[in-house]
Amino acid sequence: MAIYTRTGDKGKTSLFSGIRVSKADLRVETYGTVDELNSVIGLILSLGKKYLNLNRELIKIQRDLLDIGSALANPKSKPLNYLEKRVKEFENLIDEMTKSLPPLKNFILPGGGKTGAMLNLARTVCRRAERRIVALNGQEKIDNNIIVYFNRLSDLLFIMARFLNFKEKKKEAVWKKNV
Repeated sequence: MAIYTRTGDKGKTSLFSGIRVSKADLRVETYGTVDELNSVIGLILSLGKKYLNLNRELIKIQRDLLDIGSALANPKSKPLNYLEKRVKEFENLIDEMTKSLPPLKNFILPGGGKTGAMLNLARTVCRRAERRIVALNGQEKIDNNIIVYFNRLSDLLFIMARFLNFKEKKKEAVWKKNV
C-alpha cells in the first residue's frame, strides 16, 4: 500500500469523522503541534540518557500524545479521563526530581547538556501545543483533561531538563537582564 494518497494535494485533509478541512484549520494545526512534540520527545529518547526511568516515562508520554492527537482529530471524541491519573503521576515525578535539585532562585536560560537543551525545546513545543489547544477550546469545547495535561507536562519537561543537567553536572546559566 502506498503511503501517498494525493487527497491532500489541494491543501485539504480529512478529520477522523471524514470531514474535509483546510490543512491550515486550527484543529489540524493543534494536533500537528502535538505530533511535533511527540517527534521532539522521540529525538530526546534517541540520545539514550537514562535517569529515574525517565525514558520509560517519555515513552508513556508519547503514547498519551498519540491518544490526544487522535482525540483532537475527532470533534466527537470521548473525554480522556485517564489523563487525570497521568497528571498526578507527573506531579509526583516533578516532586521527586525537585527534591534533589538546588532551589530555583532566578530564571535560567534553556541549555546545559544536549538532553537538557532538547527537553527545554520539548517544553516550548508543549507550551505552543497548549496555546493551540486553548485557542481551539475557544471555538469548540475540548476535553479539559487535555488542557490540564499539557500545562503539567510542560512543567515536567522543565524539571526533567533541570534534573538531567544536574545529574550530568551541566551548569544552569542564570538569566541576567541586559542593561
